Amino acid sequence: MPSGGRRSRPVSNEIAQAAVQWIVRLSSDDDTERAHAIAGFDAWKAADPRHAEVAARMQGLIARAGALRGDSGGGIKPAHAALNAAHTLERKQRRRTPRRMAAALAVAAALAVPGWLSLHAWPPGYLLADLRTSTGQWQTHTLADGTRITLGSGSAVNLRFDSQRRTLELVRGEILVEVAHDANRPFVVETEEGSVRALGTRFVVRNDGVVTTLSMLESRTLVCTAAQRLHPQPDEQGITVDANQRVRIRENALGVVETIDGRAIEDAWRRHQLVANGIALPDVLDELNRYRPGHIQYNRQQLEAIKVHVVLPLDDTERALQLLIDSLPELRARRLTRYFVMVDAAPPAR
Repeated sequence: MPSGGRRSRPVSNEIAQAAVQWIVRLSSDDDTERAHAIAGFDAWKAADPRHAEVAARMQGLIARAGALRGDSGGGIKPAHAALNAAHTLERKQRRRTPRRMAAALAVAAALAVPGWLSLHAWPPGYLLADLRTSTGQWQTHTLADGTRITLGSGSAVNLRFDSQRRTLELVRGEILVEVAHDANRPFVVETEEGSVRALGTRFVVRNDGVVTTLSMLESRTLVCTAAQRLHPQPDEQGITVDANQRVRIRENALGVVETIDGRAIEDAWRRHQLVANGIALPDVLDELNRYRPGHIQYNRQQLEAIKVHVVLPLDDTERALQLLIDSLPELRARRLTRYFVMVDAAPPAR
């Protein structure tokens, strides 16, 4: 084994995902966003020695991002082909050989986004999607057939419509779908975990990269796993999920069908709210992180036992965070910058 030089420590998933967010913001085309990001990034580095170590590895890549932006006149067109190559490689085989992984990392490095972070936390598929939203953004689109889809924060979809089919691929994030009737073309939402075939109108599908969750608001859908989709069997056609029901879909298994309040979910979507009814605090903070530019840092183990009963506005995460802290006096929030907040248990009063 070669001698000399200190080995880098392993990077946790939490730090890795935070680092990706900083890379994206530090390489933004918007001058104001980059200026805010620089201040927040400095605070993030100072908060933990592990952050500083990861930041040191990132500096060269961030410089390359600036050069790439300048060379492209502020756009990303020169990077599009490389992104597409990375996405094709990623989708071709999840469990890559070392050689394939090295190729993917080389492509990602050329884009100034380190592959060991971005291929999971900020996948090329998101950047190449037909429709996508940024952090904290909602968008509603009426498709050619009259179907309406609303994309939540950080979501991305691809559309495959032709004379025979209407297929929507949910790459990541969460969508509300209101399906237009078409007797000749079924409407299907696909993810890597499974498929949802509409037999009615309104439903919500969420893909977090590991599990796909379907929440039915009206009518019903036919659901199958990715394994059933690829190798259909006459006696395994999936299950029907009715209004006010929810099911979690994994690649090889469907979860137990649960009862939900569809009206409450639809109201929360319309009002851009997070309704937490006995949810563990780390899960609430995770959801706020999805809608918030920057990062909320916390220790999951320390906060796991705290259950939250509150309604939070997702289009104003600063206010949402303050409402959360106000409702839980045992917590404190330390805002190192506008974009970096640390949440932990308040020290005991003396």
